[in-house]
Amino acid sequence: MGFVVKPFQAVLGCLTLFLSAALLELPLAPQSLSQLDADSSLRYLSARRLPRPGRGVSALSFSSALSITPLSAQAASKPSHSCLGFDRNIYPGDAALPILRKTFVFTSYWLNPPPGEKTNTWRGKRQFLRSQGFGFLVLYRGRETRELKNEAAAKRNGTQDAKNAVAAAKSEGFASGTIIFLDVEEGGRLPANYHSYLAVWSEELTRAGYHPGVYCSGMPVKEEPGVTITTADDIRNDPASGDVTIWAYNDFCPPSPGCAFPQDPPPPTSSGIGYAAVWQFAQSPRRKEFTAHCPAKYAPDGNCYAPNDTAHKWFLDVNTATSPDPSGGAK
Repeated sequence: MGFVVKPFQAVLGCLTLFLSAALLELPLAPQSLSQLDADSSLRYLSARRLPRPGRGVSALSFSSALSITPLSAQAASKPSHSCLGFDRNIYPGDAALPILRKTFVFTSYWLNPPPGEKTNTWRGKRQFLRSQGFGFLVLYRGRETRELKNEAAAKRNGTQDAKNAVAAAKSEGFASGTIIFLDVEEGGRLPANYHSYLAVWSEELTRAGYHPGVYCSGMPVKEEPGVTITTADDIRNDPASGDVTIWAYNDFCPPSPGCAFPQDPPPPTSSGIGYAAVWQFAQSPRRKEFTAHCPAKYAPDGNCYAPNDTAHKWFLDVNTATSPDPSGGAK
């Protein structure tokens, strides 16, 4: 495999971050915590994700007494630590969560049917996932370019999709301020109508009290000799898109470690997108043209499975983030 798989220490580190963040939100009286109730060139071939049935996203113990330190002081005294999370289109089932929780501290959570699916199997599962200690990457499936035939259609769909996403988020119990990632499957430079769609999506989401995010390609696409573009850069450089949070995918090895669960996960900036908040570095099934040289190999069937999923029941995508709750959806 290229990595010694010891995910527990990484999970423990992220759990500590999660607990610290949760404790900082409590209105504490002067009392001890014990009195409180105690989560290469091939990369230019394509950056588009094709629908894959049931895949990941189409297209993160304590001591008895803890002292509370302000976040600014924590940042100054501790090196940043990345956390592992998984995503997939189909909810893995309640029985899978204790197994997956041994490796991951956050999970995807769809607000509408994922690409290629007619139903949303994640619906109604937020509270149970939260009780198991998971943070969230909240997702909403975006439109395809063919659905945005002109600027008027783009703005109309952007407005409606944002309103639907907000309604679904509220129904599922996600509080205002939660980052909702729009799933953008198309790679390279996006057409003008798509940017209009993204701009309206961002405006409507912000107006409703939520924060816009985008799941998109962080893989360079060659436009002409000597000129490349990533979808992430294209979105970030468009002023109309506003202040969106980027969840970038790049499964090319390197920089991706492949289907790996390293003790010290790489930061999202290692994706090649320096401002990415989340990096998806492994996909199921793997794309052979990008993963042939991965140090950590995928399973013989081409999928990625968690270390404790010895029966290979739940293929998934693997992500890294600097927060154990990248969307802030566990609040």
